[in-house]
Amino acid sequence: MSDSPLPAELVDVGAACGELLKERGETVATGEGSCGGLMSAALLAVPGASAYFVGGSVIYTKAALDGLLTGEIERPKRLRGASEPWALHLARSSRAHMGATWGLGEGGATGPSGNPYGDPAGHAWVAVSGPSEGAENLLTGDDGRLANMVAFAIGGLTLFHQHLSS
Repeated sequence: MSDSPLPAELVDVGAACGELLKERGETVATGEGSCGGLMSAALLAVPGASAYFVGGSVIYTKAALDGLLTGEIERPKRLRGASEPWALHLARSSRAHMGATWGLGEGGATGPSGNPYGDPAGHAWVAVSGPSEGAENLLTGDDGRLANMVAFAIGGLTLFHQHLSS
């Protein structure tokens, strides 16, 4: 999609996920943090996305988590952002709250500095929950905020594509 303001790699992986979702007759919902909705944007950039995209939320604070994704899935005790349990909780909760086949979750530290938990800029966890489940830690080694946002979204969608393809 050359006319897209989004990076081509991000749009391409979103389109690849969308095609597999349409073929399978499945749906997806997102709970994103530091990538700020870029996974959702990439999934929605494809014509016909309404066949598979249920909805998404940007969960950047505890207030957002409490207001948008609380109740359906029990929250783990002492849950902290930018961790594997955090990303998995966002994926599971998004899936449950929105009634989707799949849920995607992401949380990290985009930069230019680290987060309050001591994680460096360029650190994130991405997760997938659905017919299969998994999480992956991403470390870009970069402190560029926008570059990390894009890298985290690509990483989350790449992990999702792997689950859809297996």
